Amino acid sequence: MSQLNLPSEGGCRCGRVRLKISAKPLLTMACHCTGCQTMSSSAYSLSAAIPSDGFEITSGEPVIGGLHGAMSHHYFCPHCMTWMFTKTEGMEWFVNLRPTMLDDASWFTPFIETWTREKLPFAETGATHSYEALPEMQDYEKLTKDYMARNA
Repeated sequence: MSQLNLPSEGGCRCGRVRLKISAKPLLTMACHCTGCQTMSSSAYSLSAAIPSDGFEITSGEPVIGGLHGAMSHHYFCPHCMTWMFTKTEGMEWFVNLRPTMLDDASWFTPFIETWTREKLPFAETGATHSYEALPEMQDYEKLTKDYMARNA
């Protein structure tokens, strides 16, 4: 496993939408919910919570797809339909980037896994912390501090 070198660039499968991060993740995770299983066509989705001021789209214009709710906005490439990142209303300080959008994702390991009560029996992530649903809101501060201390 390598280290995340910043800035780090990446993009969708077809390359029409490109992005750059210039800040370390606040937290990394794997989500086992059935919604993420369906959208990712996999056993779970991966996310790196990137501070919003350290995330930018450098070319192309992603579109909202997936869940069209009032709370979460899933962004996709309009051409290849790659699920690239998610923004959540009321939590504008970070963007949940799919880390495999980066040109080099070899540094990524999920620190927490969520929605394990919906996980497929074979799915293992190696995450340090596991939650049957989501962590309590008050737990995120400790989790992010622990993650950043381990990945300084």
